[in-house]
Amino acid sequence: MAFEIEFDPDALKDLKKLDRPIQQRLLGFLRQRVAVLDNPRDIGEALSGAALGNYWKYRVGDWRIVCDIQDSRIVVRVLRIGNRREIYR
Repeated sequence: MAFEIEFDPDALKDLKKLDRPIQQRLLGFLRQRVAVLDNPRDIGEALSGAALGNYWKYRVGDWRIVCDIQDSRIVVRVLRIGNRREIYR
């Protein structure tokens, strides 16, 4: 039961701003490590706080991928992509 990866329009904008090698690294991580799992929460970390409590993050070097995991649709929806210094602002 592999999960499908969906991108929010804001996440696509974030991705397009990055250099090509970084884009490939992040997309490869999502396809090869996250999408193939039966439970994508195994390698992610839950965000804390009232506003972000339902979301998960994945760390890829200095980059963070913030996602909403929707079990009912078997989808990992990518909400934001950014550097660790700026992603949580």
